[in-house]
Amino acid sequence: MQIPFLHHIQSLTGPPVNKIVGTAPAGPERTAAERVLTRVLSGLPELVAAAVGQVASGQLLASYTTSKDFNPAKIIGFNAEVIRQQRQAMQALRLPPDEELTELLITLSSQLHLLRLLPDGKRFLYVAVDCHDTNLGIAREVMRTCET
Repeated sequence: MQIPFLHHIQSLTGPPVNKIVGTAPAGPERTAAERVLTRVLSGLPELVAAAVGQVASGQLLASYTTSKDFNPAKIIGFNAEVIRQQRQAMQALRLPPDEELTELLITLSSQLHLLRLLPDGKRFLYVAVDCHDTNLGIAREVMRTCET
């Protein structure tokens, strides 16, 4: 049974764990985002978190996390800003027009955070993995093959 009040109470305790959650209005964009996350999970079942967001608005379309302490909804807007800033930096460098941003890597002491633009250039896939569970090559390949 769908009871909105109960869903609101659950959201106060943090994101649902080990479940793909669509946050955009129901429609093709949300369905596509959920499909991308399903593919990522099949290739990286040990990931920490994954999300699909819009570059322009920083809106979260769908997310998945394995920990209540890791909330993709809180960081997706910052990740969108990183992509926008990198695009501006590329313009300042006056790179050739055919040069386009495809991926960004943020390396922490125990985690890798990858941002990969989806083919439309308007959405991006965010994945966080533990360095002890996954290597960079595997994570990048899974993300590349999950694009829609």
